[in-house]
Amino acid sequence: MKTISKNYWKYLFWLGPFLVIMGMVAGLVSAQWGAIPIGLMIGGIVATLLWLLFQAQRNSWWSRRSTQAGTNALIATLAVLVILGLVNFLAVRYPVRVDLTETGLYTLAPQSRQLVRSLQKPVKLWIFDRNQNPEDRLLLENYRRQGQNFSFAYVDPQVNLGLANKFNVQRPGEVHLESGQQRRLLQTVNEQERLSETRLTNALQQITSNFKAKVYFLQGHGEYPVAGESPLAQALGVLADRNYTLEPLNLAQQPKVPQDATVVVIAGARRSLLAPEVKALSAYLNQGGSLLLAIDPTINLGIDSLLKTWGVTLDNRLVVNPAGTALGYGPAEILVDNYGQHPITQDFSNGITILQAVRPIEITPVNGVQATPLLITSPQSWAESDLKSENLQFDPKSDRNGPLTVGIALTKPSSNARLVVVGSSNFITNEQFQQQLNGDLFTNSISWLSKQDAPAQLSIRPKEAKNRRINLQAAQANVLGLAALGLVPLIGFAAAAILWWQRR
Repeated sequence: MKTISKNYWKYLFWLGPFLVIMGMVAGLVSAQWGAIPIGLMIGGIVATLLWLLFQAQRNSWWSRRSTQAGTNALIATLAVLVILGLVNFLAVRYPVRVDLTETGLYTLAPQSRQLVRSLQKPVKLWIFDRNQNPEDRLLLENYRRQGQNFSFAYVDPQVNLGLANKFNVQRPGEVHLESGQQRRLLQTVNEQERLSETRLTNALQQITSNFKAKVYFLQGHGEYPVAGESPLAQALGVLADRNYTLEPLNLAQQPKVPQDATVVVIAGARRSLLAPEVKALSAYLNQGGSLLLAIDPTINLGIDSLLKTWGVTLDNRLVVNPAGTALGYGPAEILVDNYGQHPITQDFSNGITILQAVRPIEITPVNGVQATPLLITSPQSWAESDLKSENLQFDPKSDRNGPLTVGIALTKPSSNARLVVVGSSNFITNEQFQQQLNGDLFTNSISWLSKQDAPAQLSIRPKEAKNRRINLQAAQANVLGLAALGLVPLIGFAAAAILWWQRR
C-alpha cells in the first residue's frame, strides 16, 4: 500500500503542469477567464507545490546548499518577472506620454482637450481611406484618450460601399464627422494635406453645439467687402467654419441694426458715417449689442460722439518704431508683444502681433464702463505727428512717447454691451491674417463680442516643427570633415603613444 502511494506521489509532478496548461488553453481559446480555466490553473499549481513538499520530505534536499541557492535564484527570477508584469500592467492601464518637441507637435491644445472631455453625446470620425497615416492616427488617438464619447474608424471606400454611399463619399481620403443624425465633411487628406487639429476641434464644436451667430459688416464707406474676392476672405472663412453667418450691412438703406445681429464689424472704412448711421449704432450698443472697430490712422469716421460715451478717443497720430528696421521691418510696422489681461489675449503670452499703420487710442475713465488695454506698444515707439517727414525724430512738443495703447476692449456690465477698438485694420486682410497672432486677435475678438467666452471657442493655432538644421558653408564643411577624419584620430593616437611611453 505504501509502495502504491509513493508511486502516485511520484507522478503527481506531471499532473501539475498538465492542469496549468489545460487552464491556459481553455482561457485563451474561449477568451473568457472564468471559473473553469482559473480552477484548472490553481489545481495545477497546488499539485506542483504538493509534489515539491513531498520530494523535500523524502530526500531532505532542502537542507543542501545547492538547493537553497537554486531556490533563491528561482525566487529572484520570479520576483523580477512579477515586477516587470506589474510595470507593464500599470503602463497599459495608466499610460503616461511626454511630448519633448519644442512646439508640442504631439500634444493637443487645451481647447481641444476640454472640448472632447465635455462631449455630452457620442461623436465618431470616419476616414474613408485604405491607407492609415501614422501622424493622423496619433492625433486621433490623442483625441480618443480625452473622453469616451469620441471615436474614429478607418474605412476602405472600395470595400465598404454601403457606408461610403451613406456619407456620399466622392473621393478617397474624405474625412466625415458624425453625431446622431448630423453628418458633415471635415476635409480630404492626402500626401500634401494631413488631418488638422484646428479644423477637427472647430468641427466638433459646431456639430455638438447649437450656437448660431450672425456678424454684420458695415458697408458704404469704403470698408472691406464681404462678398466676392474680398481682402477679408481668409478671416471670413474662419468665421464661417465656426457657424457664424456673415452678412453686409448698409445703414443708409435701413434705419437700425437688425435684431438678429450678434456682432457688427466696421473694418477699413475710408469715409465718415452719416449721422443717422451713428445714431443707429449707438442705439444698438445701448441695447446690449457688440461692435468691433478697426480704424486706420488719419481716418475720421465721424463717430467721436459714440466713442466719447465709452471714454475712447482716437489719436490721429501714427505710431512709429524705428528700432524695428534692425529686424527688417519698416518704422510704421509695429510688433506688439505686450498684452492686457483679457479673454481675447489670455493665451498670447509673449507672442507677436504685427500691425501696419496703426494709431494710438486714449482712454478716459467713465462710470459704468470697464476698459482693458489689449495691445500695448514698446517703450521705444512713439506717436508721430509729422507724417510727411522723411527723417523720423521724436519731438517732445508734438509727439507722444510710448508705450502706447493701440487696442482696447470695453464692456458695460449694466447692459452687457461690448466694444473692441483697434487702431488699424490691415491685420485682418489676407496678406496679414496668417502673420503671427493677427488671426487670433480677430477671431478671439469676435468670440468675446459674441458672448462666447469659453476657451473652446477661442482660436487654436496650427503647430509647426521648427527648422533646426545647420546650414554650413563649403569652407566650414571642409574644416569639419578634416577635424573628424584627421584631428580626432590624431588625438587618439597621441594619447595612446603617451600611455605607452609611461608604461614602458
